[in-house]
Amino acid sequence: MFAEDTEWQTPWMDRVLPKVTGLVSTRPAQTIFTRFVPAHQPGEGHGTWRRYFERWSSMTIKNIGPEMVELVPELADFVPPARVLDKRVYSPWLDGCLHAHLRQSDVDTLIVSGGETDVCVLSTVLGAVDLGYRVVLATDALCSSSDETHDALMTVYANRYSQQVEAVETDVILKSW
Repeated sequence: MFAEDTEWQTPWMDRVLPKVTGLVSTRPAQTIFTRFVPAHQPGEGHGTWRRYFERWSSMTIKNIGPEMVELVPELADFVPPARVLDKRVYSPWLDGCLHAHLRQSDVDTLIVSGGETDVCVLSTVLGAVDLGYRVVLATDALCSSSDETHDALMTVYANRYSQQVEAVETDVILKSW
């Protein structure tokens, strides 16, 4: 739904997808895709999420179809061994499953890529920081539908979260592995 011609299309997706694919192809068994799944129909959701899906009724499963929430084919090919974790909100941390899996696997560092920089990525990063993970942002493997807020968040990460968040290009990450 973010790669296709929808109201939520993220124009940068085509530009960053090769970088994301490069990261995933190096460590597919250690990859977890967190996939945002919208409400089935307008009016579903709790609190402000109900209003959100009334506003974005065109992006509910009823209107876009379940196939639109699938991973793009370039990434779906890595599942398995990569895993997919569905979430109904921006954060992948709320139900505790991701954190439990990472702790059970003795993970202390996360490499974050994907979209959107100023929505789901932001929620992922802040939750990871709160839980004490070292976060490495793959700067050239992040995308947003807004250049302005993407750039603003990259500045915030560098200036306010420099003790918990490292921002580097994928080539640096791949060389470090």
